[in-house]
Amino acid sequence: MTKFCNRIINGESLEILKKIPSKTFDLVFADPPYNMQIGEKLKRPDNSKVNGVNDKWDQFLNFKHYDEFSKEWLKECKRILKDNGSIWVIGTYHNIFRLGYHIQNLNYWILNDVIWRKNNPMPNFKGTRFTNAHETLIWASKSKKSKYTFNYQSLKCLNDDLQMRSDWTLPICNGKERLKKNGKKIHSTQKPEALLHRIILATTNKGDLICDPFIGTGTSAVVAKKLGRKYFGIEKDKKYFGAANKRINQTKVIQDNYLDTVENNKSKPRKPFGSLVEMGIIKPGSVLFDQKRKFNAKIMADGSLRHKGNEGSIHRVAAKIMGTESYNGWTYWYCNIKGNSVSIDNLRQRLISVSYTHLRAHE
Repeated sequence: MTKFCNRIINGESLEILKKIPSKTFDLVFADPPYNMQIGEKLKRPDNSKVNGVNDKWDQFLNFKHYDEFSKEWLKECKRILKDNGSIWVIGTYHNIFRLGYHIQNLNYWILNDVIWRKNNPMPNFKGTRFTNAHETLIWASKSKKSKYTFNYQSLKCLNDDLQMRSDWTLPICNGKERLKKNGKKIHSTQKPEALLHRIILATTNKGDLICDPFIGTGTSAVVAKKLGRKYFGIEKDKKYFGAANKRINQTKVIQDNYLDTVENNKSKPRKPFGSLVEMGIIKPGSVLFDQKRKFNAKIMADGSLRHKGNEGSIHRVAAKIMGTESYNGWTYWYCNIKGNSVSIDNLRQRLISVSYTHLRAHE
């Protein structure tokens, strides 16, 4: 497997993809040709030339030709993904709808479409259309049954404790990050590292193997390397390939101590209140009380609570006392442990910690 780990290959994507063993990769990130169909040379109002995407690698005979090409590489990417793997595909209005059609026909399972809103887009110089200020990404798992990676808690931390939305405002690649030679861009559609940082952090874990079948100047590999992931890429253009190799070799891995991310709650064992009763941590007949000791309730053998005329779960009884539709009983109730008031959530976390350590030890 070392043949497809931490290296990039100069060659035709489809030819090389077909040589890769099935179920090799945890993630595929694909930035394929957009088939932009630019017929005439673009110019600014001052008559200067606009360096748009008119490279030969982005030119196809017609939509049928582009569709055949797209179906082939998407089919191979699905084959080389592990059962619980996922894929990201990026494009513009020129191609993303065609790609989405093929993705669904190949029985990938679409999880999200993400809008990358560029806060510094190229203007529409002719003034004949809206400024094209975004690109669309499709995130899909290999199948509907895939247990794909999604680091929800890490993304929440990245976004100031708010759920990460599906519209991302990030700048296009510019400044020192943009690769140039003799003052000219080496690649017309080089993606910003910030975009790949979010994708890789969100949908892979440390040590996972990522494939990029159109790696260009190597952004996905650079970010993967920094974040302690493994990478493999394919690029047919020798100029891009050389620039990517140089860039990857100069990239330093973030110190391992700082690569740990917030653990997802979903990846940890969940423990209902009844488990504390079953295991004898809290005994039936014991009293639970609120933090100020104004209200109390007795625990039944089935883990339910009784407070005056009310009975039910720790959440339902707490909600009744608080006069609300719902309430988190874990943070409301306390119990007496050796003369000290202890939150029942504290007891649960101790139990989860022991269970989780035991679970990880047997993986």
